[in-house]
Amino acid sequence: MLSQAAARYRAFLREPDVVLLLVTALITRFPMGTLSLSMLLHVRALTGSFATAGATVGLCLGASAVTAPILGRLVDRRGPAPVLVATGIVCPAALAVLLAAGPLGLSAPAMMAVAMVAGAFLPPISVLTRTMWRYRFDDERTRLLAFAIDGVLIELAFTGGPMLIAGLIAAASPASAFAAALVFTTIAVPVFAWSPALKYWKRQRDAERHLLGPLTEPRLLVVYLATFLFTFCLGLTEVGYPGYATWLGAPALAGVLLAVNSLGSAVGGLAYGAMHVRAPADRQMALVLALMAVPVAAQAAFGAAWALGGLAFVAGTLIAPVFALSAMLVTNIAPPRYATEAFTWTSTCIVSGVGAGQARAGRLVEGPGHAAAFALAGVAALAAALVATSLRLHALRVRATRSARH
Repeated sequence: MLSQAAARYRAFLREPDVVLLLVTALITRFPMGTLSLSMLLHVRALTGSFATAGATVGLCLGASAVTAPILGRLVDRRGPAPVLVATGIVCPAALAVLLAAGPLGLSAPAMMAVAMVAGAFLPPISVLTRTMWRYRFDDERTRLLAFAIDGVLIELAFTGGPMLIAGLIAAASPASAFAAALVFTTIAVPVFAWSPALKYWKRQRDAERHLLGPLTEPRLLVVYLATFLFTFCLGLTEVGYPGYATWLGAPALAGVLLAVNSLGSAVGGLAYGAMHVRAPADRQMALVLALMAVPVAAQAAFGAAWALGGLAFVAGTLIAPVFALSAMLVTNIAPPRYATEAFTWTSTCIVSGVGAGQARAGRLVEGPGHAAAFALAGVAALAAALVATSLRLHALRVRATRSARH
């Protein structure tokens, strides 16, 4: 089995441009793993307030969630070049202003406004990368492998990015860490533009489009709702781990648990990419989400750190497969004329889901405790599985209707 998996990865990596595209995907994802944390600590150092810093980051992410579908629609209609140029200039410029907020004497509201501008023009590199994989491969198995590896790269960015930020803060200052995040954001667009990614782009120039775009497809709405519930679960656990570590009297353990969870996701993504699962993507997604509910909810019942760490790893192994399956379902369902915009709505659901989960978990940790956050996370994962099941039921109804006609 291992030899078959290795052979599959070797065949994938030998595909033209794939290695370079993967390197590009990793480099251009580093703003995801560095920007929020470094902005939080930079603004906190300037204002002395975590509340102000948190609100600044929240407004940045919120603005990104709102404008992402607009940018996606522009990409589908005009191509990626105009959007890349505009976002590649405005976002780094806004971040540079925020970096110089101290010498410029910016007030807290002014810093929040600048952060919103940066978020509104955040380059949609992650969305463009997923769309590129859709165009690069026509074979569903190879495309799913690409999405699985892409999920692993995202985990690497989210793991390595915070580690880099922590090292820069320890060696220098929060401003230095934020400057590094600014550099990663600045180079993301040129690196993506100079890579082979854009040569695979396909544009539906004269396709008829609806005002609501991909939101007119009911099955996509189901995928988006399942994605929101799934990421709501992730947001709950991301705050649940620090809550548990604080309860245990070992705050540093929070970083370890989060790293173990991310490591599990990377391992799960690589393992899933090497597997050949014949079941349809909708059935797989419902099953994986239902399985994930078990270790996530079980974390509420354990007080030993080693047990919670083991459950965090097991739960993590299912994260990357869910993201890969979600991307595959969006690819399969969304018409080509909405290829990019469809993925931007997924990103909006992810950002809002994680944010809502973190906000809810914060209240639960301060009230009933971390166990309540883990319990609710398990419920959210199960709810996502039930929502995803409706996709399979729809497919079965369509098949039954077609059989009846024949």
